Amino acid sequence: MVNRKDVGSWIEGPRAARTGEDSYPGKRLGMPERGPGSVARFGRRLLAIIIDGLLCQAIGVGFFGAPSAWSSVPGDRYAHNLLEASIVPLVFFAENVLLVGTVGFTIGHRIMGLRVARLGGGPAGPVAGLVRSALLVLAIPALIWDKDERGLHDKAAKTVLIRL
Repeated sequence: MVNRKDVGSWIEGPRAARTGEDSYPGKRLGMPERGPGSVARFGRRLLAIIIDGLLCQAIGVGFFGAPSAWSSVPGDRYAHNLLEASIVPLVFFAENVLLVGTVGFTIGHRIMGLRVARLGGGPAGPVAGLVRSALLVLAIPALIWDKDERGLHDKAAKTVLIRL
C-alpha cells in the first residue's frame, strides 16, 4: 500500500525526493553534509545570484547605458531596442563565463563563500564555464534541481556549486 509519506509533492521540493533520514544533498557525490566542500544550499545561491545581478545591472547602466530598473523617468524603464534590452543579461553571461571558467566563482559566489567545481573536485574550466553560463542565463535550467540540489545547468556542465 502506498502511503502519503512515500510520495513527495512538488510543493515539498527536492527534500521530498531524497529517501532515508541520513540522506542529504551531495551524499551520492561523496561530499560532506556540512561545511567546506558540501553542496551549497538555496539561501547562499540566491544571495549570490542577487549580488551578481545587481552588479551586472550597475555595469550595464553605468558603462553601456542600459535602461535601469530603478529609473525615475518612466520612459527610461523600457528598452528602445533589442540590444539595450539584452545588455544586462550579456554582462551577466560574460561575468559567469570569464570568472567561473578561470577562477571558479563569480563575485557573488565569492562573497557568499561558494565555488563552482567539477564533480571530481577540480576547477570548472573554460568549457564548463561556458556551458553552465549559457544555460544559467536561460534561468529555467537553474530552477530545476535533482536530489543533490544541482540545477540542470550544473548537470550539463558536470559541475557542482560547493561551499568554500
